[in-house]
Amino acid sequence: MGKLFSLLVLLGLGYAGIYFYYGVVIEREVEQQLVARGLSSVSVDNVEYDLLAPVSKSANIAVTVSYRGSQAAVNVRVQGHPLLSDEVTVQLDGLQALRLGISFGQ
Repeated sequence: MGKLFSLLVLLGLGYAGIYFYYGVVIEREVEQQLVARGLSSVSVDNVEYDLLAPVSKSANIAVTVSYRGSQAAVNVRVQGHPLLSDEVTVQLDGLQALRLGISFGQ
């Protein structure tokens, strides 16, 4: 019973590492796509994805980007696996929310 528990803990830790690294790779891929389109001043703030996204070949991901006080949450569709395959396609699926910040400071 102790060996089974240890195996489950090791598998859980391994999957947690893959889950975290998947988010880092997706964020880097989205930033590269933005730079390739001439939007280098747009920064990626947050990446949200499903629990099973790291083990699937296609995933729907919510990305929050910001530009000079404005934020936009967009849906992104990823085809291919960024950890296991060389070809990854990132497609803009739709705009979720747009928040504009207006400052009248001195």
